[in-house]
Amino acid sequence: MKLKYLIQCAIICFIITSVLCCKHKVEANITTSEVPKDNFETEGKEGFKAIDKVIIDSLIANPPKGMVWVPAGTFLQGAVPQDKEAMQHEKPQHPVSVSGFFMDITEVTNSDFKKFVDETGYITLAERDLDWEELKKQVPEGTPKPHDSVLKPGSLLFKKTKSSVPNLYDFSQWWRWTIGANWRHPAGPNSDLKEKMNHPVVHVSYGDAKAYCTWAGKRLPTEAEWEYAARGKQKNTIYFWGDDKFKLPRMVNSWEGEFPVSNTLEDGFERTAPVKTYTPNAFGLYEMAGNVWEITGDWYNLEYYNTLTSSGNIADNPKGASKPFNPNNPLIKEIIIKGGSFLCSDSYCASYRVSSRMGNSIDSSSEHVGFRTVVTPDMLLK
Repeated sequence: MKLKYLIQCAIICFIITSVLCCKHKVEANITTSEVPKDNFETEGKEGFKAIDKVIIDSLIANPPKGMVWVPAGTFLQGAVPQDKEAMQHEKPQHPVSVSGFFMDITEVTNSDFKKFVDETGYITLAERDLDWEELKKQVPEGTPKPHDSVLKPGSLLFKKTKSSVPNLYDFSQWWRWTIGANWRHPAGPNSDLKEKMNHPVVHVSYGDAKAYCTWAGKRLPTEAEWEYAARGKQKNTIYFWGDDKFKLPRMVNSWEGEFPVSNTLEDGFERTAPVKTYTPNAFGLYEMAGNVWEITGDWYNLEYYNTLTSSGNIADNPKGASKPFNPNNPLIKEIIIKGGSFLCSDSYCASYRVSSRMGNSIDSSSEHVGFRTVVTPDMLLK
């Protein structure tokens, strides 16, 4: 009976999440179709040709609360030549221009998200009853239905292993599907948000993040916007502060020690840290590396960068891939998440590097994924 239950739990874990390990090296051919609704088009030097410069300057001088202006610019997106830990899907490096935008100084916090939920009554994905008819569309045909005792709302929690793990590609060794885990109960059903209101909200899905954006009158950043903002004026470095990885514990909430067995807590935290704990980048943005992965509005596929570079032109406000595709998860739609989390270590994934990127199922949530938002002058003037 115990074995049967564990098998059922494993099936649910597979259904709910995409590959959560940080290292995956695969390639694929991509076709095109739908475009995520978060994408947009802009024109002109700051991207807003139709808006009077005086109005834009006034908005920049008085940014929305909790946001900072990120000026228009051109940069090289993707892995820098000196980055020995870069993955194939971070290449090739390619020139991109982005229009100016406002970005949240910090990740959206539990306090921020609570205001949204209190006002709207919104129920997150991790709090909703599971629909097997929908879930079975995302697993191989013939997959047996798990027991009803397992098909209950929940999310993924990290659990240390008791000994060294020889295969770091097998994420099931440290992730556990936990019934009752959600944004209100980030460490499981018996936990709460006491002392964590200033921590980033977690256990939120892509749909949850978009719902928050709609309420707030904002949107998710494109991958290009996110990476440009994360660089913070650094032109061609591995990290937002440069290339010196020995500064890591002072700059980032990540994993120190042997992953996933022991964490030395050199950076001061085992799980999430309060926002504004670490040094901001040159744009004044906090925790753009580590703490929690951040959801963007772009689909994840493995040939998109090649598509951008094939024209030989600078990509102007790139909107992301037209269709999600990942041969590791062919039945699951994934969006791009950026920045790494408190689980990223030098020995495992090092995803606090600016160019790091990962695909994450739109129908999943976990305790190390959150988000921040952006807004443009044209959106503010609607």
